[in-house]
Amino acid sequence: MSGDVTVEFAGEYTVVPPGAPFTIGREGDLALDDNRFLHRHFLQIERSGGLWWLVNIGARMTATITDTDRRVQAQLAPGARLPIVFGVTTVVFGAGPTTYELSIHTPEPAFRETRPEIPEDGESTIGAVPMTPSQKALVVALAEPVLRREGTGMSELPSSAAAAERLGWSITRFNRKLDNVCDKLDRQGVPGLRGGVAGSATNRRTRLVEYAVASRLVTREDLPLLDAPVTP
Repeated sequence: MSGDVTVEFAGEYTVVPPGAPFTIGREGDLALDDNRFLHRHFLQIERSGGLWWLVNIGARMTATITDTDRRVQAQLAPGARLPIVFGVTTVVFGAGPTTYELSIHTPEPAFRETRPEIPEDGESTIGAVPMTPSQKALVVALAEPVLRREGTGMSELPSSAAAAERLGWSITRFNRKLDNVCDKLDRQGVPGLRGGVAGSATNRRTRLVEYAVASRLVTREDLPLLDAPVTP
């Protein structure tokens, strides 16, 4: 198995065969979950031109692709394809109220990662979107199930009402803060966070968590924010 490309999901490793395309979704070679919001066949791993590729064969869902340290991030839209060039490639996506994370392990990556110098203040530039303490607490409340999860897998996200209760806020205040956070990230070029019809509310929360976790906008170290008083 040491020379094979493998996919890790929920602590289990699946070997990708070299000859035929490998599909991931509600069904396929790797069946993630019986979730009606998840495509039957969403992602495909295939070998072409001497490289392994990740292809979005779904009709409407996107996936966020990052390297091990999440310094590189790309959106994989329907019909798009990306070469799998890192030793470990992380894939995060949402389907309905559920967020999924899996990793693709390549024994002979085409790209060798180098460690950048860490700034003296210890801060990283990725995900460096200025947020107020209350805005960050909101994102942490929505992402809490994902942040508490160990490794890859799937997490059911809280409703707006549940997240508001977790923070001790009214639903009106929560929705106002959610609008502010989504507008701020939208201005930074993060897709999928614009408001609109009521049916998009779940998708917007899921997309916010997908981006925040993949970019390390919030991490496990931020969980204590949920147990501390947060000023507006």
